[in-house]
Amino acid sequence: MSPIIRVGIIGAGNVAARHADVLSGFPDVTIAGIADTDLRRAEALALRHGTPAYGGHAELLNAGDLDAVYVCVPPFAHGKPEQDVLSCNLPIFVEKPLSLTLETAKNIASEIERRGLPSAVGHHWRYLDIVERARDLLAGRPVRLAIGHWLDKVPPVGWWLDPALSGGQVVEQAVHVLDLARLLVGEVEMVHAVPAANTVDGEVDRAVAAVLRFSEGAAGMLATTCLLHHKHRVGLEVHADGIALDLTETRLTVDGETTVQDDGQAKTRVSRTFIDAVQGKDADVRVTYREALRTHELALAVARSAAESRPVVLNGHQPPGGQVDGRLDGQVVS
Repeated sequence: MSPIIRVGIIGAGNVAARHADVLSGFPDVTIAGIADTDLRRAEALALRHGTPAYGGHAELLNAGDLDAVYVCVPPFAHGKPEQDVLSCNLPIFVEKPLSLTLETAKNIASEIERRGLPSAVGHHWRYLDIVERARDLLAGRPVRLAIGHWLDKVPPVGWWLDPALSGGQVVEQAVHVLDLARLLVGEVEMVHAVPAANTVDGEVDRAVAAVLRFSEGAAGMLATTCLLHHKHRVGLEVHADGIALDLTETRLTVDGETTVQDDGQAKTRVSRTFIDAVQGKDADVRVTYREALRTHELALAVARSAAESRPVVLNGHQPPGGQVDGRLDGQVVS
């Protein structure tokens, strides 16, 4: 019989509530406490799951008797919660995006690895069963064109429109599409993003178009907007010799004709595999913190390119002919 895993949750927003609902359905998991800087929100979610509420993550950790922690906080709040969790030597599940800066995420990744702790990040698209179908269909057919979209509305949270709090739409939302592109197409070596003119100074870009060059030869594009009143289109198209695939979170369309619906279990699988890893099982954790860091680096590169109006080369890659003058960590490429 598997041991009961006592999970603490930091954050009590919509994503934290979703994770709590999934975890409460596992017979080998107990939600041991929920913390949020808004105590009333923590109390409301804790009441649903019959667990204590805390007004901050330090109180949750000090209460002790935890086996793992979920960190489900806004982008600007990452860093301190993760480091405090790791100082308690606890396995950690982190919701994307990882942080607002690459340095913060790198420090967390290094500490996870130094301690040898299980980790996972909520890139649940990797657990869609239609993604496995897509990978099978693409076997032996290198992708040559990838087109990603996140065409949506402004989420109903007060911090989202402030880039200093959310990081912008690419970092906060389209990072899911970029992670899927890395999985199906490969690593990206260069990005060049162009933002639309903003109508309100100091707010996130309302639209961004980016070109991506993949290290294995594919060309890519990413289009994002939050100008709409509904989620219009979110997903990734991939085109290889003789085949076109169009993936969303719910379905896969092959060559514009055959449609396969996803089984809807990805959000359960991403947590199930993390809990299995905490129990010491041979778990299928597809996105560790270190793996998510590579996607985060890509999203930050797109955001930086848009902000600086120039191409950005990701570290580990060299520009052809030395023509690109910006690298993600600020090094100049001559």
